Amino acid sequence: MSPAGTGFGAIEVKAFVPARDFALSRRFYEELGFEIPWSDETLAYMRLGDTAFFLQNFYVAEHASNFMMHLTVQDVDGWWARLQQADIAGRYGVRTVPPQDQPWRQRDFVLTDPSGVLWRIAQNMP
Repeated sequence: MSPAGTGFGAIEVKAFVPARDFALSRRFYEELGFEIPWSDETLAYMRLGDTAFFLQNFYVAEHASNFMMHLTVQDVDGWWARLQQADIAGRYGVRTVPPQDQPWRQRDFVLTDPSGVLWRIAQNMP
C-alpha cells in the first residue's frame, strides 16, 4: 500500500542548497526575489511564492558544482530581462545562458549561483 493511501501523503520536498559564502548567497537569492522567513547562522529558509528551499552554510566544491535546481515560472523572458537589467551575472560573477526553447516543452535559461549551483529557470510551453 502506498503512503498516500494511508493518510501519510507527502506535502512537499525541499532541497538543501550549499553556500560557499552564506551572506553573499543570501543576498543573491533575495535579489532574485526570494524572501527569508527564518534563518540562523547555519540555515536560511528561502521562499518565493509557493516554492521554497533551504540555503545551508555548507560547501563542498564537488557537491555544489554538481547540484542543480529547477524553478518553473509564469514568464521566463520577464525573469531573464529583470536579471539582465539588474546585471546579476556581472555583479555576482555568475554564469548565465539566455532563454531557449527546449525539446521537453519548456523555455528556460541557465543561471549559476555564487557557489556554482546550476539553476534552470523555466516556463511551460503549450
